[in-house]
Amino acid sequence: MRGLLALLLVAFATPLAAQAPLLTSHLRIHDPWVAADTDSQTYWLFSRNDPAVTGDKRLGIMAYASRDLAHWEKPRVVFTLPEGTWANEGAWAPEVHRWKGRWYLLATFHNEAAAIQAKANRPTYRRTTLLAVSDRLDGPFALVRGGNPIAPADAMTLDGTLHVDAAGKPWLVYAHEWMQVGTGTIEAMPLKEDLSAAGPPRLLFRADEADWVVGQKQPEGDIVHVTDGPELFRTATGTLLMLWSSYGKDGYVQALARSTSGTVTGPWEQLGPLVERDSGHGMLFRTFDGRLMMVVHRPFKRALAKFYEMRDTGDRVEVVREAVELDGEAYPTHGCPMGVQDAGC
Repeated sequence: MRGLLALLLVAFATPLAAQAPLLTSHLRIHDPWVAADTDSQTYWLFSRNDPAVTGDKRLGIMAYASRDLAHWEKPRVVFTLPEGTWANEGAWAPEVHRWKGRWYLLATFHNEAAAIQAKANRPTYRRTTLLAVSDRLDGPFALVRGGNPIAPADAMTLDGTLHVDAAGKPWLVYAHEWMQVGTGTIEAMPLKEDLSAAGPPRLLFRADEADWVVGQKQPEGDIVHVTDGPELFRTATGTLLMLWSSYGKDGYVQALARSTSGTVTGPWEQLGPLVERDSGHGMLFRTFDGRLMMVVHRPFKRALAKFYEMRDTGDRVEVVREAVELDGEAYPTHGCPMGVQDAGC
């Protein structure tokens, strides 16, 4: 009996860190996406699979699990691209959405050998968002329709997100690559119930419509404007907002736009940066205690996840504070993260 009691005391005394030994500041995360599973009271943070971390060399998506957004379990691979699929690189910008009782994973893949018609003075190739599905949030996910793109196959696109409008109709919202069009755009495509295309894409806005966006000089001699990471959010009063990213005067920027019609087709007005300091590709989610949070990656190279507590003001969202208790603020304004001396940072 005494031995059993001792074991129980040890078990209850084991800190959360023993179950989830990784701190947020340990995680190399680009294009972060957090899904909060209320049934298990678990947060899932999705990212491109890193073989150095998972030991799995396959191209795909991994996910970290946490109960508090500060301590994370070692990641598991939740999706791998099947052999024989047209794509051979990418696994960028994974997102997981609930639709019709199942979980759908969207992620960007490409193949530089699969050339498409160029609309700019640089090589363009097949890059697009693929769809996978699972009955569980933590996978495994299976590729839908053999990996056929949702967006037009001749368009070089990325960072697709699922938006369900007020009438319950699904849309794919994505960035049309600057590599193909010079000035990147955000576009939306109506979808059928099976999340296949239901009509042609519609232009929402161009990157250069935002006065804070700075054009990027390219080796080919032209100046381009980037669009990245659209994610839509409807406020408590029904206002439709979009997070998206581009480059400002001090690097990558997390910005906000607003639909003046309250619908995905807009028109869209630019509200300016939410977070600068070489930060972006963010998304919004609710914690289990009801707080609105945003996660971005910072800095752009060798990125880590950075959390902010947010406020829904009805006509927009605002940053309340940096959640330094979650990530330790291991993200200086300039240079490498603390403790990192890698020259590639």
